[in-house]
Amino acid sequence: MDARLCRRFGHLINYLPDELGTSPSLKFNTLGKVMNYCSNGESKGAECKTDIDQIKAGFIWLFEQNIVSRISNLSKDQPKVFIVYITIWLSYMLNLKGVTEFKNMNEIYTKHIENNMHHINCKKTDNDCNNSLKEKTEYNSFNELIESNKCLMKFDINDMSKFYNGFKSLCKMHIECNVNKSKCTECLQIAEEFVKKYEKLNEDPNNIDNSSYSQMLSTLSADYDNFKKKYDDAQNCKSSPLPTIEKKKIIVKDFEQIPEKTPEKTPEQSYEVTSSSSSISKNLFIVLSIFGAIGFFLGISYKYSLFGFRKRDQKHLRGKLKKKEENGSLIYDSKINSD
Repeated sequence: MDARLCRRFGHLINYLPDELGTSPSLKFNTLGKVMNYCSNGESKGAECKTDIDQIKAGFIWLFEQNIVSRISNLSKDQPKVFIVYITIWLSYMLNLKGVTEFKNMNEIYTKHIENNMHHINCKKTDNDCNNSLKEKTEYNSFNELIESNKCLMKFDINDMSKFYNGFKSLCKMHIECNVNKSKCTECLQIAEEFVKKYEKLNEDPNNIDNSSYSQMLSTLSADYDNFKKKYDDAQNCKSSPLPTIEKKKIIVKDFEQIPEKTPEKTPEQSYEVTSSSSSISKNLFIVLSIFGAIGFFLGISYKYSLFGFRKRDQKHLRGKLKKKEENGSLIYDSKINSD
């Protein structure tokens, strides 16, 4: 995340407010070339008339502003994280406007975004930026970039929309809390506001280990931690450092709740790297199963070996008794003959 990304979201709010009952200060169809994104390719230039038209076009506009036009200057992993934040906005706006026909990102993407030619061709001032995209991400088109994140595409829209308020607070910090300016009290208040929202998200029952929810939460926390480090390292506000996020717990499905102890990550790493706890549990189960099987067969082997020894001992004992009886009989016969 950066201030420029956040300013683009702030600019869009003037045309498409993110609160019910708030009127736009500017007409939506005057937002740059947004009308090019209203149709699905069949009626180019048509105005965005419905809520879905505006939300879909807003998504593509944010995508173009933050990723397409900046692709040459972004790091390798930034495009994927920016897609996460843009998708959070999309989910939130669909919920806000009461659009319920889509369950996840994949459904609205397939119906309203995938076939938009301005989105697919990656055009800016008639220059194709697909080469830059491939150099940065190894994908041939922005469609491939979006579709590659299967976890995000299948994420329930209702659950994803919960992250918007936390994202918005984080953006407010990036815009208003410039590390070169002394706004210590204001920044501390914004940070505390974000931490409260984060804690609420952290306590959500959907926060299950290795889930899309936990990955998205990690993306927010990593962004905050990185901003906090830069802010705390600046000389301006040494006396009032920002609060630390406590990653209290993460729910491990079918297992006991355990503390979450994760090393510091970038937002990019946080969303890409998933927890290995399920893999460890699976491997541990396999190892224990192997030891259990070995123990079982050793027990059987031991049982049968004892049985074999007992049979041999009994046979040996019967032999000795028989020989003793024969010897006794011979002695008895010799005595009779001597008499």
